[in-house]
Amino acid sequence: MLRILVCVKQVPDVDQLRMDPETGSLIRDGVPSILNPQDANALSAALSVKVSFGGEVTAITMGPPMAESALRECLAAGADRAVLVTDRAFGGADTLATSYVIASAAGTLGGFDLIFCGKETIDGATGQMGAQLAERFDASQITGALLVLGVDEAARAIRAERELERGVETLEASLPCLLTMEKTNYPARIPNLKGKLRAKKAEITVLTASDIPGLDRDRIGDPGSPTKVPRMFPPVLPEPGVMIDEGGAEANAARLCELIRGV
Repeated sequence: MLRILVCVKQVPDVDQLRMDPETGSLIRDGVPSILNPQDANALSAALSVKVSFGGEVTAITMGPPMAESALRECLAAGADRAVLVTDRAFGGADTLATSYVIASAAGTLGGFDLIFCGKETIDGATGQMGAQLAERFDASQITGALLVLGVDEAARAIRAERELERGVETLEASLPCLLTMEKTNYPARIPNLKGKLRAKKAEITVLTASDIPGLDRDRIGDPGSPTKVPRMFPPVLPEPGVMIDEGGAEANAARLCELIRGV
């Protein structure tokens, strides 16, 4: 039976985020948190593989206790189990520290044949986690995957299509394999009532730093994060454009020349 891991993240709804101009920090009060949309696509792909080729799907996330709600969304959509990795010691982590913790936590659950990730998150949009996790899992990787064509567990191989700038590439990779998914063929699944009720009652495994054997405390949280963000700034918007409508082509051209000359 295929063992499938889906790495997800709870993110703030960026459409409702605002920035404090004085402190340069994001104002999160009153901003709802959601399951990262592209991680929902990755979960949909993992569930499709489960239906077509068999397997068990585990969703994992690192975050505060409130991230449990994102995992329950995954369970409602069809994931078999969920793991929340949470500890104050993980606070301030960049992608390097986060991938280390996720891989270390997953190691306590046993090996995985397939790891699915979203292409990027809407809050950071670095696109770094997939490649970092593939390295830490010692797995092959298929980035920008469009469609999983087949999984041969006996041959330890997977076939998939990947999006390129000028077309689509079909390739085969060995298991274990990590895939970062495009949303094209895997829209987010809408849970039914049965799934929601099951997710509400499901037990979620919680792992703290103390629950992960051999975890190097110098490689987690802020101490293990070489990327530092001292301050954020809102983008500087350009001056609004000018509409020219002088009643005719010649008049418009004359007005444009005046603007170019700075008149």
